[in-house]
Amino acid sequence: MKKIIFTDKAPAPIGPYNQAVLTGNTLYTSGQIAINPATGELVLDTIELETKQVMQNMKAVLEAAGMTFENVVKSTIFISNMNDFGSINSVYGSYFNKKTAPARETVQVACLPKNVNVEISMIAVQ
Repeated sequence: MKKIIFTDKAPAPIGPYNQAVLTGNTLYTSGQIAINPATGELVLDTIELETKQVMQNMKAVLEAAGMTFENVVKSTIFISNMNDFGSINSVYGSYFNKKTAPARETVQVACLPKNVNVEISMIAVQ
């Protein structure tokens, strides 16, 4: 059985998907981009601020499911320019304990929704 996770503290889905789905004790999140949920505007001032907004959105989704970044076992980071990897990685890493950080891959892609620079999805377990 699956439970749909939704919070107004993260951007609302703009298509036929949900912010996250909890099945058993495993949470599968949709990718988050840097939309400020309070304004609906993209945060694209710098790659660091963009990544921080993505992580804040993900934090809100995790919290809506009763979880934190400590519950995350797998992350996928999609970026439009591998030259931004260091900056993205620095912000992303600040949300995790280095000793218990999740498995992860980072993939450069041709284009992301709304032409953003970074999108992150996660799998978390209670």
